[in-house]
Amino acid sequence: MNKIVTYTAIFLLLLGCNTKESEDVLVASVGEKELYISDVAAFIPNELPKEDSAVMAEDYIRNWVKKELVLKKAEENLAEKNKDVTKELEEYRQSLITYKYKKELVRQKMDTVVTEEQVQNYYNENHESFLLRNNIVKAIFMKIPNEFADPERLKMYCGDHSEESINELKDFCIRYAKVFDMFNDEWVNFDIVINNIPQNIDNQGRFLNRNNIIEETDSTYYYLACINDYRLVGQPAPIDHVSKNIKNVILNTRKIEFLKKTEEDIYQEGIRAKKFKIYDYQK
Repeated sequence: MNKIVTYTAIFLLLLGCNTKESEDVLVASVGEKELYISDVAAFIPNELPKEDSAVMAEDYIRNWVKKELVLKKAEENLAEKNKDVTKELEEYRQSLITYKYKKELVRQKMDTVVTEEQVQNYYNENHESFLLRNNIVKAIFMKIPNEFADPERLKMYCGDHSEESINELKDFCIRYAKVFDMFNDEWVNFDIVINNIPQNIDNQGRFLNRNNIIEETDSTYYYLACINDYRLVGQPAPIDHVSKNIKNVILNTRKIEFLKKTEEDIYQEGIRAKKFKIYDYQK
């Protein structure tokens, strides 16, 4: 292992060489297993600085030696019957080939378009599955140093949902805000908003029913959150909040049905083409 630094130096010298044109260098061996500089070079990205390449080369060599030593120890200590992995390898090969074939079939032939109507129908038929477990909001949040804060102006921007006001508010926050987020078009957990404000809200549902603005000031910052819309725990989730999940469910269901039909079609093809036989094994 103390020769790794030397091998790494050799590696750095060969970085700019074509390994096919230069003589390969043996950098490590464990028993009959050998590791060459070309093996290490193939693992190292070309764009890395030489110093980083050296560190990566050392790690690669050391890890290779450790792995081979563990393998050698296993070979020496396992019974012969436990070292025969022919069956497992064949099963893995079959599973991998089948998986890749099915994946390619899905990519080429399965319909992956999910319409808004399909999403809406699924939502209507399964609305009880989409009851909220957290309070969610559409909101704007900002944290601004006190010396730059203009509360009345900022609240005016928040209350006006026109594109012009939103752009004005965004420009202001980019210039002065320490932190700001605009969740105008997406639902987020209410905790994401209130965790950034130094105000204790004991009952979120009651608070949201009574307030659409959270305003707070400490010695350094002015905090403002404008709640544009909200839904409470136990209420049905808005469809735009769960549409992505619904599309994934529809596609996964469609994929299962597609692959099941594919297997049945292949089986029926096998029957028609007499590609298999089932023998009477109960005689």
